This record gives sequence, C-alpha cells and structure tokens, in this order.
Amino acid sequence: MYLALELGTVSLDPIVRGVVATILYFVVGMAVLIAGFLMVDVLTPGNLRKLIFIDRRPNAVVLACAMYAALAIVIITAIRTSYSQLTQGLIGVAVYGLMGVALQGIALLALRIGVPGNFHEHVDEPRLHPAAFTTATMLLAVGGVTAAALS
Repeated sequence: MYLALELGTVSLDPIVRGVVATILYFVVGMAVLIAGFLMVDVLTPGNLRKLIFIDRRPNAVVLACAMYAALAIVIITAIRTSYSQLTQGLIGVAVYGLMGVALQGIALLALRIGVPGNFHEHVDEPRLHPAAFTTATMLLAVGGVTAAALS
C-alpha cells in the first residue's frame, strides 16, 4: 500500500508579494516609530536616547515605551484596514502613523499645560515618578482612539 500526496502546482508569486509587502510595511512602520521617538525627544528635556540607554531614567523609559506601544497600535490598525493596493496601503500607514505622532505630541503639550505641576521636569529624575504612568496611559489612549478612528 502506497500513500500518495499530490501537491499540484505551487505558485510562489503570492508569497513573494507578501514578503515584499511585509518589508515595505516594516520600513514605513519604523519611520513612523523613529518620528515618534524624535517627537518625544523634542518635547522632553535632555537627550531621550541618553536618558534611556545610558542614564537609565525610568520616567523616560515609561514615556518611550508607551509612545511605541501606542504608535504600534495605530500602525497595526492602519495595515489591517489598508487598501488592497500596496502603494495606497503604504501611504495610508505613513499618513495615519504620522497623524498618530502629531496627536501624541498635541496630547503631551496639552498635558503639560493643563495638569498642575510639571512632569516635564521629572523625566530625567533617577526615581520613578507616578505621573509617568498617567502620561503613559494618556499616550496609549490617544493611540487607541486614533486606531479606532481608522477602522
């Protein structure tokens, strides 16, 4: 008794297109994440890379992590709801991702203006400040609302 398995013809074209699309979405997504990091760097005191990777400031880490998570939510939603045409999808992800960066920047500025005290001054403190979690939650909320508006 022989067990036969018929594979038929295999087309690699959809796989190749998927690989190319994945790489292009990765490039656009990374550009959005870098833009988000630069925005947070501009809106916080000191060099954010130094605060996180050299000085190990927990408040800066919390802000950067929340910003990345929020922008990832926007990027993922933009990809999932993107157009069937790859070029339109990439443009949509770039536009919506950068819109997410801008909205997070506006939210950070609004928080700085509207909340008593100045968390801005605490970003480079060596001890974790409770306001880091409030600010992080606000960034995640802005990312969630932006993502929900896309779907």
